[in-house]
Amino acid sequence: MTAAPARAEDWIATFLDARAAEAGAARNTLLAYGRDLIDFSAWLGRRGSSLAAAGRAEIEDYLVACDAAGLARTTRARRLASIRQLYRFALGEGWRPDDPAQRLRGPGRAPRLPRTLSEAEVGALLDAARSEARPRADRLRATCLMELLYATGLRVSELVGLPVAAVRGNPGMILVRGKGGKERLVPLTPAARDALAAWLAARDAAEAAARAAGRPASRHLFPSRGAAGHLTRQGFFQLLRTLAVEAGLDPARVTPHVLRHAFATHLLAGGADLRVIQTLLGHADVATTEIYTHVLDARLKALVLEHHPLAREAPAQEACGDGRDGR
Repeated sequence: MTAAPARAEDWIATFLDARAAEAGAARNTLLAYGRDLIDFSAWLGRRGSSLAAAGRAEIEDYLVACDAAGLARTTRARRLASIRQLYRFALGEGWRPDDPAQRLRGPGRAPRLPRTLSEAEVGALLDAARSEARPRADRLRATCLMELLYATGLRVSELVGLPVAAVRGNPGMILVRGKGGKERLVPLTPAARDALAAWLAARDAAEAAARAAGRPASRHLFPSRGAAGHLTRQGFFQLLRTLAVEAGLDPARVTPHVLRHAFATHLLAGGADLRVIQTLLGHADVATTEIYTHVLDARLKALVLEHHPLAREAPAQEACGDGRDGR
């Protein structure tokens, strides 16, 4: 049995380093693991226990405490998943002779279909991006962002972090680096290619002026002077909210991920194969993609209930009867 680290923070740091190196976990995933495990470790410490000494009963008590604190079921499920990963790692490293979280069952996730937008609503957002009311450069960038997102279903981090080298030469497809460093090819629609070409021309002109002023060239398609060097997820989210208001949509309904859902749902409704959509979205498991079949089923059911003559409500007299026994 290998000696375990003496401090809880070393348990967590070593585990996160291993996840990053071996599993290629994304930065946001690692941050979530870290937050969850720090909270669990602090909770144990307040009760005189530790990651090294905790047993199944203490993990169960922690989950009960999370529930009592009002944490959402999805948050509690994620925290248990983080704890399971840590103790599985600790068992493999020989830090503990057992895995106290192995047989624990989580609260699960509430069944929830992904929110999406209709084709008309996406069209209204694209029209808002093309609005002449904003400066030309902002209009071209907004249009390019929206056309690319709807044409490809990229995750927002994949979109804002695109390297400019990936889109040079008017490509019909672009190579995207997704979760865990996995790469995939996604095709571009003619509208997306046109928007991309127009934005590239404006972007390159601005970059040439920046270099003339002594500033270094950016390697990103959507450059920014911020620390990341490119448009941030928060910046794109704010742009999307502005476009939603201009399009007459509730901004609370419009997020980058909702547009990713719209991409998948509209493809499926148009007859695309589920495996193709899985590849385009970069899902490791087709079961993740299958949720869109349920979205489509729900929309078709609503359509039938709204328009089929036999699904309409019967008149009150017929529905309630005439007071006799019906024979």
